[in-house]
Amino acid sequence: MQLYLPIADLPVNVFLVLAMGAAVGFVSGMFGIGGGFLMTPLLIFIGITPAVAVASVASHIAASSFSGALTYWRRRAIDPALASVLLCGGVTGTALGVWTFTQLRALGQLDLMIALSYVVLLGTVGSLMFSEGLRALMRTRRGAVPPRRTHNWIHGLPLKMRFKRSKIYLSVIPVVVIGIVIGFVGAIMGIGGGFILVPIMIYILRVPTSTVIGTSMVLTLVTMLFATMLHAATNHLVDAVLALILMVGGVTGAQFGARAGQKIRGEQLRLLLGLLILSVGVRFAVALVIRPEDLFTIRELGVGG
Repeated sequence: MQLYLPIADLPVNVFLVLAMGAAVGFVSGMFGIGGGFLMTPLLIFIGITPAVAVASVASHIAASSFSGALTYWRRRAIDPALASVLLCGGVTGTALGVWTFTQLRALGQLDLMIALSYVVLLGTVGSLMFSEGLRALMRTRRGAVPPRRTHNWIHGLPLKMRFKRSKIYLSVIPVVVIGIVIGFVGAIMGIGGGFILVPIMIYILRVPTSTVIGTSMVLTLVTMLFATMLHAATNHLVDAVLALILMVGGVTGAQFGARAGQKIRGEQLRLLLGLLILSVGVRFAVALVIRPEDLFTIRELGVGG
């Protein structure tokens, strides 16, 4: 069944787009990530222009995050206080990121920078998460006692606040800064930023895995909703028809993904997420280094985020 997209200016198969939205929504719900680093390339592969893809994907990420966050909220797996502090920085970072994105795109300096950012960011985060998850899984199978987590210098910063749901006590300064970084990077690259936020919260802030995913989805929901409004107001690139189809698929998939995520142990989630992120980063690296003829496709991906 073909449907014409007015802003993208091409017909697409409705069932294909629905399936893509559902698949990425499932991943979003399971891992607590926005899924933009998967959905944006998928849309481009079926012919959607990069600029329209990223603007429309932001709404899909927001919808998927809302559906997943609702499930985690019902299970009391979200830390409201921690989410609120993260949002103070996230909204600011998103606004700054959209402004920077617009300026760099106007100057024609965005494409290669974003492509390289994907390789470095996804490769680094994916490798770290995969290796740590693998070590944790091996320790569990051997019955070894996991190493005791020690506080780092971040826990010695002032302006501390107690986050009761996560059972942690730390300064709001790094939390706000992390929110700004996630919002900024997400707006420029067209990603929810959850795959960055989740390991940062686990390994740096020492937030328990039980509340990490749900709290991450709240930040992704608000920042991507804000980014959608900014893109619509400044660039006029949000395709409402495409966004609606993606939302329907994303909301459905996220519900199943959130349920599946609750049934998998924390170390297994980190291992699977690390493998997924690493595979996408490797794909970009291969195209940039081994297959330079694919550079145009990746650079176009960078234009849309």
